[in-house]
Amino acid sequence: MDVTEFKKRGKEMIDFIAKYYENVDNMPPMSSVQPGYLYSLVPHEAPEEPESFESIQRDIETKIMPGIMHWQSNNFFGWYPCNSSFPAMLGDMVSSMLNVAGFSWICSPAATELETVVMDWLGKLIGLDSRFMAIKEDGTEGDGGGIIQGTASEAQIVVMVAAREMAFDRLKSYGMSDNDIDMIRHTFVAYFSDQTHSAGQKGANIIGCQARIIPSDVNFRLTKCALQAAIIKDRQDDLIPFFVCATFGTTNTAAIDDLCGIADVAESENLWLHIDAAYAGAALACPEFRPLARGIERAHSFSFNAHKWMLTNFDCSALWVADSTHLVNALDIEREYLPRVKGGTNFVKDYRNWELPLGRRFRSLKLWFVMRMYGASGIRAYIRKHVKEAKWLETQLVEDGRFEIMAPVVFGLVVFRVKASIIAGNDHDVNWTNAELVRRINDDGRVFVVGTKLRGVDVLRPTVGSTFGTSENTALLVKVIKECTTKVIAEYN
Repeated sequence: MDVTEFKKRGKEMIDFIAKYYENVDNMPPMSSVQPGYLYSLVPHEAPEEPESFESIQRDIETKIMPGIMHWQSNNFFGWYPCNSSFPAMLGDMVSSMLNVAGFSWICSPAATELETVVMDWLGKLIGLDSRFMAIKEDGTEGDGGGIIQGTASEAQIVVMVAAREMAFDRLKSYGMSDNDIDMIRHTFVAYFSDQTHSAGQKGANIIGCQARIIPSDVNFRLTKCALQAAIIKDRQDDLIPFFVCATFGTTNTAAIDDLCGIADVAESENLWLHIDAAYAGAALACPEFRPLARGIERAHSFSFNAHKWMLTNFDCSALWVADSTHLVNALDIEREYLPRVKGGTNFVKDYRNWELPLGRRFRSLKLWFVMRMYGASGIRAYIRKHVKEAKWLETQLVEDGRFEIMAPVVFGLVVFRVKASIIAGNDHDVNWTNAELVRRINDDGRVFVVGTKLRGVDVLRPTVGSTFGTSENTALLVKVIKECTTKVIAEYN
């Protein structure tokens, strides 16, 4: 493909993308294919000779699209949103054009410096404490800063590595040698609640520490008292607490852990405190939500996914650390082919030392495009629109009389179930009804939702958060929920 053909095909692909977004709401959000469907439709070896663009385009439409879950449909209410936007796509196009491997400043200075600047922009937009900024107000380098990771799971693992390094340094200050520490690594303990994202357990598995899963309270929150009790018991068993993850907006219910109380414990017990705000962190762009986040300013690290609820195409997970020393010390590997820049280093960050991979994409471009083309006011309006729609959805369900809300509606998530009194059966019957309701809604094909379990209770958890969604889409969701509920209850009775 030469430049002339690329210009032609590129314009055709833009038209294809635009047409998709214009028509995506007319497609069932959920794919109906069976596992292995694609293997029978495509050759089992790569083509020996070049194929035409037209043949690839046909295969996208006839073979790929049937197997797509349409996350960008405005009738998609599953999990948490995975937003896209046209400004982000344009930024991604520029990133693909340049195709730099920006593992250090010298690889492409603009890639490093734009990320440093944009992450400070984003941190200020959501009200982060100045400790997390890379550049101080006087233009000098701060101890902290931000980096774009692939996902919140990657961010979690990275900060657990940094936390372990901090614990190592503390033990060395007590006179322990590297060999002594190697002998007790297995006694290190990281703390999570039973509502923490699975990334916590995965991170513990990867770095080889123990994971202590603490039961949440009646509101599905990790509390100060529960954390302190777990630490006391572990210290009695000669274990070494070193890390705790608090969540601002859990996956199941969007619950907010006791951030201030957990920060108290982390400070008194010398734990690294990470706050995972993968979904709800975007809401902090709106000042009215910041009182819910008191305690974040005391954390060692904070992360949220701009690709969830801030219009930036996957992948774009924002991570800040208040002090990058332990992170860099843990991940810095020197090689002759990785030269360092000498002299002033205010804007010279080797981001390879802030993440697991070496190479990295120019991801800050798409975030830069989004923040400039929407502006802070546009981003706030976008968040508030979804929260308003979620509140309306909650009201419609309550007024129907057959549903009960199972968790406070704070952001865009509404967790509910059909009331037990409507079923007039035992717990098994109530759970079956709600699980069946999820299946019926998705089989209907007009909208998509997911269910979950809260301490053994089946619930539904639609999330309002699509890029171009309107009140009409939320109204359709309500209509489908009510119609399917009527059918499920009639069949049960």
